[in-house]
Amino acid sequence: MTVVTCIEDLRQMAKRRVARAIFEYVDCGAYDQATLRANRADLEALKFRQRVGIDVERRSTRTMLLGQELAMPVALAPVGLTGLNWADGEVLAARAAERFGVPFTLSTMSICSIEDVAGGTQKPFWFQLYVFRDRGFAASLIDRAKAAQCSALVLTLDLQIQGQRHRDLKNGLTVPPRLTLGSMLDVLGKPSWALNVLRSRRKSFGNLEGQIKGADSLLTLTQWIAGQFDPTLSWQDVGWIKERWGGKLILKGILDVEDAKIAASTGADAIVVSNHGGRQLDGTVSSIAALPEIASAVGDRVEVLLDGGIRSGQDVLRALALGAKGVMIGRAFVYGLGALGEAGVAKALEVIHKELDVTMALCGLRDVKEASPAVLRRS
Repeated sequence: MTVVTCIEDLRQMAKRRVARAIFEYVDCGAYDQATLRANRADLEALKFRQRVGIDVERRSTRTMLLGQELAMPVALAPVGLTGLNWADGEVLAARAAERFGVPFTLSTMSICSIEDVAGGTQKPFWFQLYVFRDRGFAASLIDRAKAAQCSALVLTLDLQIQGQRHRDLKNGLTVPPRLTLGSMLDVLGKPSWALNVLRSRRKSFGNLEGQIKGADSLLTLTQWIAGQFDPTLSWQDVGWIKERWGGKLILKGILDVEDAKIAASTGADAIVVSNHGGRQLDGTVSSIAALPEIASAVGDRVEVLLDGGIRSGQDVLRALALGAKGVMIGRAFVYGLGALGEAGVAKALEVIHKELDVTMALCGLRDVKEASPAVLRRS
């Protein structure tokens, strides 16, 4: 049995087990994937200051985010098609996050529905909203999230138009998965994945089935998104979303300081500095490179989170040092899910937590809330 020491171990396990089209949907980015690579490279370029002679026996990774006490400053990001990596994947990931003491965010484009996840968990989770051309349906999603007692709404702003993801097109990714000669040969080599997903009662977009024309038919993801996502979404729409929701609001997809200032003026509770994991505008700046200026400009008005490239507890500390109050992890937990199901998500969180704790100690920190630029070496 593979000894899991890091997120890359889980990634390799998931790659061996999950059908290629689904794995590469999670793993890959847009166009030439320059931004996807920059998210990792720019994090790795940040070097720590090793400190000695400091008593670090008693350490704490606990923090507060949006009024909720967390075991560590990490939330599970919204990831579409999670339930095609492992049957009932969204429910399993939410349970693992709940037990660990961090938030789980359900994607609009999930396989399990809002109601499925609410029925399978004990504590509130976050819901991520995409705005469709049918604004009535977007309103109904907000209402369903309220009925499920979700504790925060995450409005994603950076997917009005989808960036082209070459691997999805080459793989002919459809929802539900379509069997072609190529995919059939791949699935034959992944029997445990096929049997697992086939036993799930959900194989399409759980939040959309029976609600949006074409959401439960066999279409490529790119075709469907092109026809349904609303390119007219603007800052003026945040007001009605905030009013209808009435609870904690997080705006995700902020990468420019001017947009951050506008986001802060909307009354949102938090923003997520994010380039959609390198899956939208290729060739733009990495999330970690954009973070310091944004945190400096609006960090006293909204809570600032970071998303993009986080693969370790060391990356978490790097983001906190540059001004984030917390981070969101997407690929990292889905690799765990694809590898080992619910236990894999728990393992991903354990790995990140241990790395965060050890790195804090070696940098001379006793409390994660003490993270500052002082833990990093000046370039």
